[in-house]
Amino acid sequence: MRDYDRLPPALRQWLATAVLPWRPASVKRAFDRAYAQTRDVERALEELDRVQDRLVAEDVGRIWGPDHPLLFPAYPVGKGQVSEA
Repeated sequence: MRDYDRLPPALRQWLATAVLPWRPASVKRAFDRAYAQTRDVERALEELDRVQDRLVAEDVGRIWGPDHPLLFPAYPVGKGQVSEA
């Protein structure tokens, strides 16, 4: 708990709502790497979201297979159109 308490407030908030069970040291390393590239807290947190999404997708594909719906989100293709996946 002490490691969690030492995290910056924005990172503690992100971790409190994370989908995966990140260890404080792991999330701090990932955040520091993203922050070093962006020099912006919000952009670094967005990068953590992308990392987490990628990790979840890998787990979904490995556990439930490549046809799982989470691997095929519907993204807008154009105005008023949605891709069919």
